[in-house]
Amino acid sequence: MARYTGSVCRLCRREGIKLYLKGSRCETAKCAIEKRAYPPGQHGQGRKKFSEYGIQLREKQKVKRIYGILEKQFRNYFFSADRKKGVTGENLLQNLELRMDNVVFRMGLASSRSTARQLVRHGHFTVNGKKMDIPSYALGLGDTIAMNPNKVKKAPVNNAIENIKGKTLPDWLSFSADSKQGIVQALPAREHVTMPIEEQLIVELYSR
Repeated sequence: MARYTGSVCRLCRREGIKLYLKGSRCETAKCAIEKRAYPPGQHGQGRKKFSEYGIQLREKQKVKRIYGILEKQFRNYFFSADRKKGVTGENLLQNLELRMDNVVFRMGLASSRSTARQLVRHGHFTVNGKKMDIPSYALGLGDTIAMNPNKVKKAPVNNAIENIKGKTLPDWLSFSADSKQGIVQALPAREHVTMPIEEQLIVELYSR
């Protein structure tokens, strides 16, 4: 499966904002944006203006990088959202938010989406009692995400439980540290997406 293997800090610098791809490190002075707040490359400091198409393209790239997916998969998410009833841009964000790796991250069980993706791939979670190792799996209303009982004594799981203590979860999710399971108690709405995303620009890009 294709995946990005380069420096994720370059991605944040390219988009000009913190994408929080390295979890807590992004909150420290070691963050690349804090040191060099301009795009990477020898001409990075000279890039000033974008065309209308360029602005739309950058917004699409930013969202892809936030959720850690590549072009073909993102395009499929968009056309799936376009076929649904409702606002296409909001449908797109809802599809992305309901990814298994994103839900694990949003529950506070991983410091970043990439870490969540790795935990899912290694079989640390179950969905409705069945082992789930597909990061892109689309969760639905009422689905229960729990720690895999065969992995419950592993360090990553214990660390995840410690991470979640004291954290505030989005309204559409719940998690119990005692039972080691969470529930998708509502579908995510537009206001639940806290990153600075202008989804209408993406809709305009694909409408060209």
